[in-house]
Amino acid sequence: MKKLMKFVNMLATAVCRSPALQRQRSRQSILFISFIVLAWAAPAQPNSPHIGYVYPAGGCVGSNFELKVGGQFLEGVTNAFVTGDGVEAVVTDFNRPMPQGQFNNLRDKLLELREKRQAVRKGDSSTNTWTAEDEKEMTAIRERILKNPPNRNATPVIADVATLRLIINTNAEPGDREIRLATALGLSNPMKFRVGTLPESSAPPARAPNAEEERLRRQFNLPPAELPPTNIARVTLPTVINGQIMPGEVDRYRFSARCGQSLVIVVSARDLIPYLADAVPGWFQATVAVFDAKSRELAFDDDYRFQPDPVLHFTVPRDGEYCVEIKDSIYRGREDFVYRISLGELPFVTSIFPLGARADKPVLVELLGWNLPTNRLAFEGKGPGITALAVRKDKLISNPLPFAVGELAETTEREPNNLAGEATKLTLPIVVNGRINQPGDTDVFQFTGKADEEIVAEVTARRLNSPVDSILKILDAAGQQVARNDDLEDKASGLNTHHADSYVRVKLPADGKYFIQLADVQRQGGREFGYRLRVSMPQPDFELRAVPASLSLRPGASAALRVVALRKDGFTNEIIVALKEAPPGFKVSGSRIPAGTSETKLTLTAPFTRSAEAGPLKLEARARVGETELVRPVVPAEHQMQAFFYRHLVPALELHVRVAARPGLGRR
Repeated sequence: MKKLMKFVNMLATAVCRSPALQRQRSRQSILFISFIVLAWAAPAQPNSPHIGYVYPAGGCVGSNFELKVGGQFLEGVTNAFVTGDGVEAVVTDFNRPMPQGQFNNLRDKLLELREKRQAVRKGDSSTNTWTAEDEKEMTAIRERILKNPPNRNATPVIADVATLRLIINTNAEPGDREIRLATALGLSNPMKFRVGTLPESSAPPARAPNAEEERLRRQFNLPPAELPPTNIARVTLPTVINGQIMPGEVDRYRFSARCGQSLVIVVSARDLIPYLADAVPGWFQATVAVFDAKSRELAFDDDYRFQPDPVLHFTVPRDGEYCVEIKDSIYRGREDFVYRISLGELPFVTSIFPLGARADKPVLVELLGWNLPTNRLAFEGKGPGITALAVRKDKLISNPLPFAVGELAETTEREPNNLAGEATKLTLPIVVNGRINQPGDTDVFQFTGKADEEIVAEVTARRLNSPVDSILKILDAAGQQVARNDDLEDKASGLNTHHADSYVRVKLPADGKYFIQLADVQRQGGREFGYRLRVSMPQPDFELRAVPASLSLRPGASAALRVVALRKDGFTNEIIVALKEAPPGFKVSGSRIPAGTSETKLTLTAPFTRSAEAGPLKLEARARVGETELVRPVVPAEHQMQAFFYRHLVPALELHVRVAARPGLGRR
């Protein structure tokens, strides 16, 4: 390709230097020829299948139901893959709006058959006869154009719809899964799907408005299309409700409740589809409200703290009928405005403390929330990283909250410590578990440092689901500011759009005492405002993301993975990426991320054996810091766009690779 580019440039230069071809039109002609040559020579890049939504976005253990997957380039879908065990998916149908030209030809043929039948009915049988084959052809054409009529209102990125039959076995583990589809063009991106334990109900799949279909039905005296109802008439608690919001739509669900019941209403919308590329602010911004039998609003919410998805805690005032309502905050809607509402006397954890613990130390975690069976949870030490904490109440499982497990020594903040004279003394390195106890609270810590010593102070709160929006200052003994930080973007936290955690890395100017001030920049506070403060010398480390999270290869062929290094505390060393416990025949090359760089293009080569299955692959990375070797997993991710502009690395559960020959081709 480079040689061809060089040849084209040489040709264009030579021709443009010719005295006979000095005019602008000739230069434009050369550029046009160059474009045609390059376009002809460039290898064809097929459009990979892409999923925009899954509906319903979850199901109950032990259920069997139909599921719609909307996306683009899904024609010829053959397989569906679900991560984890206990869930089976089979493709049963595919629909796409018909091209206008094809529709016109079928409509003309239908009109011709209709006129022929009318002529026969009027007695003009000398030149016309109506046969069983004619009737069969007319019925077949009508079914085709009514099944997939052209639709100018359809959104191209979700216009293709695959239908799956999903079976969730009774032994399936509750939690989040991922669904992928496979076509001859490749393997799609993953889309979240949730396996739950509550009974579920689902409204019929949404239909985009289609003026062409309605005109056709009127023309041929056909009944109007059945539109899905805007709600399910009644639900029984506890339950999960699945639905989709279309433009201007408001969905309502009725239920009976008893006086004093402590109901929790949890909406999952942005949590299911974190980013919409062509919507502002970049997700379905749901609102939820509760009304009584007289349509009086009793409770309302449009978010939960800093999370866009709303959560309501509602104490029932009296026995009777109630209604829960969901809509988009500005009445937008589309098929990918998918939601799940969990409704009932559900256990819900609003906060935990501490937000983490040392790996080798068991700890008693304090729980705050609604309908909880206990306010304490014993946590046994695990390996370093982020784990999830949840509690059970009978057969109900609470929402999970992240819990950090580290390797440094830990301590707990003690009040009062608002002033320098009350500062908590720290011996570095240390992690402090603390709280912004009340609005306006400032926590002060003291440590002793030496001139030119490099110190890192880092707050982890928002990344652990705490509402703290921290601001961090380091002062010398005289009260002069040495360093300050409000927010630092952490690209490893791909679901956060407001990076509210603070980070300071500073070289101390002199020997002596130093003070750290930690506060909430919005002057908020309370028992749920927990944080973890690390104060230490730099701890060089890294995380890796591999994009995309789905790959499809022919036997023996190769594909590229973009591996992004997220370096921490000034880490600059070389990183080597390798396969971990991979099936025989898989190889990687170009797996070195040079010192000081942030990414590489890793080439994955498939074995020559043919397989129609998709399977998870694992990558791990190694690097040295002095005499210590760091070994870190490579997290698969998708590079998602938000609101036409912003881009995020969104982690996936697994990296899936499918090795399959093209249809009609033998083994290579």
